[in-house]
Amino acid sequence: MPDIAKDQLALEEARKFAGREHGLFIDGAWMAPRSGSTFETFNPGDGSRIGHAAAGGEADVDLAVRAARAALEGPWADMKPSERARLLWRLADAIEAHADEFALLETLNNGKPLRDARMFDVPHAVEVLRYNAGWTTKLNGESVNLSGPGTWHAYTVREPVGVVAAIVPWNAPLAMAVAKTAPALAAGCTIILKPAEQTPLTAIRLAHLVEQVGFPKGVFNLVTGLGEAAGAALVAHAGVDKVTFTGSTEVGRLIVKGATANMKRVTLELGGKTPVIVMPDADINRAIEGAARSIFTNAGQICNAGSRLFAHESVFDALVEGVADFAGKLRVGPGLDPNTQMGPVVSAEQRERVLGYIEAGLRDGAKISGQGTAASGPGYFVPPTVLTGTNSQMSVVREEIFGPVLCAMSFSDRDLDAIAAQANDTDYGLGAIVWTQNLSAAHKLARKIKAGTVRVNGGGLDPALPFGGFKQSGWGRENGREGIEAYTEVKSIAIAL
Repeated sequence: MPDIAKDQLALEEARKFAGREHGLFIDGAWMAPRSGSTFETFNPGDGSRIGHAAAGGEADVDLAVRAARAALEGPWADMKPSERARLLWRLADAIEAHADEFALLETLNNGKPLRDARMFDVPHAVEVLRYNAGWTTKLNGESVNLSGPGTWHAYTVREPVGVVAAIVPWNAPLAMAVAKTAPALAAGCTIILKPAEQTPLTAIRLAHLVEQVGFPKGVFNLVTGLGEAAGAALVAHAGVDKVTFTGSTEVGRLIVKGATANMKRVTLELGGKTPVIVMPDADINRAIEGAARSIFTNAGQICNAGSRLFAHESVFDALVEGVADFAGKLRVGPGLDPNTQMGPVVSAEQRERVLGYIEAGLRDGAKISGQGTAASGPGYFVPPTVLTGTNSQMSVVREEIFGPVLCAMSFSDRDLDAIAAQANDTDYGLGAIVWTQNLSAAHKLARKIKAGTVRVNGGGLDPALPFGGFKQSGWGRENGREGIEAYTEVKSIAIAL
């Protein structure tokens, strides 16, 4: 069978799955929401309705939390770490076996180019599961030597934090769902996953695989629904011990307030306004491509997107011209089109938000130095845009846009303190990108920039590298040792001898 025929058949199957009647996955079983309500899901590439999902509410959340609590105190607690590792590995294998289906569902529901879903989102989810599976047998405490009177045997242990509510965004639905599920389950917690209402499909498919590979019932639960209903109920529920959330800083503040009733543990990965700093000695061609990809990948819908470009005046014009040329040549269109290099934003609302920021920037004095062509048709397309004449007082520079909009600014001073001060002039501190061939400058800037991740001359994310932000970009870290330890509590034990 020709590849094109196979791809068409796979797409038809993905569309059939999207159009099925989907329930909530609670306590190892699929069930309708207590309200009987549903909400529609759409394809951002053409604006068409592709299906609907169950609209879970407070009653459904309560069932899911009770199921998670029973599993936490039941068979899951008795399972050996190596057994948890095998289940996580089997889930990774299952996703890998259904990689094309997951990629197609991600593209149908999120709009990103299919090749991006195939090359990054699905393989990354698989790798995150396998990486965290390795941690199950390594969450150890330590012996402690005490100096007080008496003779003691003192030590610490790490225990699961408990029932986890994971609320994930729409920009990378599968990757984000797995990024929270994998460490939580590896640490011995149980989880209720709440995907974004815009993009529930890959989370639903994930729940089917969780069911198939044999996790004990109640360990993983899925409640789809609206944020103000299902999300708020999860945050407020007294039976939830930890909330992990990725999304906007505004919603993060609401979660902090809601979590205070029973002092839930909270991990927040929030907004960003990542600076891209190009020094005069940088490899200009690599910097052009890196700066362009950092802001235009996933239509700029990445919390760590390089949305503020600071370039030395000696390379500024060449850099802006190069990025503008890159934007102008980008093929913008539906994610299912094999020629598409940048897809739509996720919704009509998001499109209007991004276009509104571009208009605000122009009113404030910015100029368009380069702009691609948004695809015609009913999809939610935004042209990749490069703005110059911007400054730190403009909303387009200060606020997170979450779209393919780059604000380019020059600097003349080579003083690293001054450069870092410009980069740090933001409420956010999620990431930063530096382009230089000067090893000393790279290390010094990395120290001076107030951000959770600093990348020099490229590089990406890895499950082993802690990720999170300073300032209003969030609390805590995901990935690496720090990421999985965030799902544990440390208990100290002292025994008199």
